[in-house]
Amino acid sequence: MFALLVFTLVGIGAQLVDGALGMAFGVTATTLLIFSGIGPAHASAAVHLAEVGTTLVSGASHWRFRNVDWGVVAKLGVPGAVGAFLGATVLSSLSTEAAIPVTSTILLAIGVYVALRFSVRPPAVAHARTSPHSARFLSPLGLFGGFIDASGGGGWGPITTSTLLSCGKTAPRTVIGSVSASEFLVALAASIGFLVGLGRESLGNLLVVAGLALGGAIAAPIAAWLVSRVPATLLGTAVGGVIVLTNAQKLFTAFEISGTASTLLYLLIVAGWIALLTVSWRRSRLTRAESAGALERLEPARPELREPAADRTS
Repeated sequence: MFALLVFTLVGIGAQLVDGALGMAFGVTATTLLIFSGIGPAHASAAVHLAEVGTTLVSGASHWRFRNVDWGVVAKLGVPGAVGAFLGATVLSSLSTEAAIPVTSTILLAIGVYVALRFSVRPPAVAHARTSPHSARFLSPLGLFGGFIDASGGGGWGPITTSTLLSCGKTAPRTVIGSVSASEFLVALAASIGFLVGLGRESLGNLLVVAGLALGGAIAAPIAAWLVSRVPATLLGTAVGGVIVLTNAQKLFTAFEISGTASTLLYLLIVAGWIALLTVSWRRSRLTRAESAGALERLEPARPELREPAADRTS
């Protein structure tokens, strides 16, 4: 019972991050499972099986708050499912450790770009609620993201969300909602792939799966509401920081950077991230003030509506 509670809390925390930022559920949960002694393939299988439930609730919640572009879901999610199935079957028999430094370097660079893009110079079309991207762009992105997600135990959000945000053509809430909704197809296909590759072993750790799924289902509506309320500049900067921190940790591990050196590097990253978040927060406050002022200027002058009722009837 205690173990179920622990994994439920992990699921809540991971889903709050994933639903609000469009990434990190798989990375967080898989890291915890591997740390507890579960093998990479079995850990990824458990996480993706849990994600079948959490992503279904998350997608429905984002749809409820109008954060989903279903065109993106179809063009991104279907190829992503194909890639996830292939990645799951590959991970069942192979190790992808050699690819981690390359993938992490690419994602770290994208994270830096996203953080700077939304804090220093936000996209002019950051509020576009429908994505202009075609299947020619989204399908290869989904295929690659799905493969990395299943074979590496996480990566769908960092690859797809960060890439779409870096393009600056769609509102962050729409990007995150659409990526979260399409992740259901990825998680389902990955689970089937692990079932094919691992057999009944992929259905082990059901207590872990139950805890993660329950916690994720509880947190999904909250995260969907959160992403519809947070300013685009803050959201984009937060996503960029998460990408940088996550992939910096992978690179430090791959190149055996530890001790004082890693601590100083982490402090520099966090300090830079806080500075950019501060800039984004100030910019969002200025934008809200300007918008409120514009609405007041556009409001028709109708003083009779502001007169007390007694004066109007005398």
